[in-house]
Amino acid sequence: MSTPYPAAPSAMLASLMRNRGLLRDLVRRDFIGRYKGSVLGVVWSLFNPLLMLAVYTVVFSVAFKAKWGTGEESRVAFAIVLFSGMIVHSFFAECLNRAPVLITSHANYVKKVVFPLEILPWMALFSALLHFLVSFAVLLAFCLLAGVPVHAGVLLVPLVLLPLILTILGLSWIFASLGVYLRDLAQVMGIVTTVALFLAPVFYPIEALPPTYQALLAWNPITLPITHLRDVMLWGKPLDWVEWGVSLAVGVVVCQVGFWWFQKSRRGFADVL
Repeated sequence: MSTPYPAAPSAMLASLMRNRGLLRDLVRRDFIGRYKGSVLGVVWSLFNPLLMLAVYTVVFSVAFKAKWGTGEESRVAFAIVLFSGMIVHSFFAECLNRAPVLITSHANYVKKVVFPLEILPWMALFSALLHFLVSFAVLLAFCLLAGVPVHAGVLLVPLVLLPLILTILGLSWIFASLGVYLRDLAQVMGIVTTVALFLAPVFYPIEALPPTYQALLAWNPITLPITHLRDVMLWGKPLDWVEWGVSLAVGVVVCQVGFWWFQKSRRGFADVL
């Protein structure tokens, strides 16, 4: 007997293409909706990263006098290095923190047989990606204003983020499903993403840790994207294609497993909600 919710990779792509118009509307409504009723509206999406970058620059250039340890870089450059890691983590954390409540916060869609619930993680992903792009644009503009060189490898940033995007999507499907049955998961996820922040080379270079701990941090989904983004954009290093290829393979597997799990478990959503 065939399942009413196909879980093959082809079904995942077919659903995305078939519902791309609906997805576009959901993303636009989600992105604009979070600023609905505020005076500045979507301008807040630009103001927030500007404010955070200013805070990082002041704190680390004046208070901490911190350096990354790569020579004579300015303390403003350190703030840029820090901010580049923070925006990757923010993208990761926003998606995963929302995942456990994606279905429960859209319970009215569950009762609608024709509504494709599987696109809700896509919606959260693309909405978070828009915020990432705004923050990334702020980062680029500040690099130019501060005289920090941006290397041609910045063009590889979409490629650098692809494994992370696939991993986030797969985890979002898994946690969106589990969040229906385990309501405490939403609270746990906030702790997990906070821990992930400190177990990634956001505030410190990974080379500052002993080799054993470096290997441990490599399991953090945001470690390689942060490292690779800085390498190609800020430090002019070539992308490590072996590491990227391994992370891409892991991302593809996580994405497919997540979609499979979501499709298999969604039949019980209506009974719980």
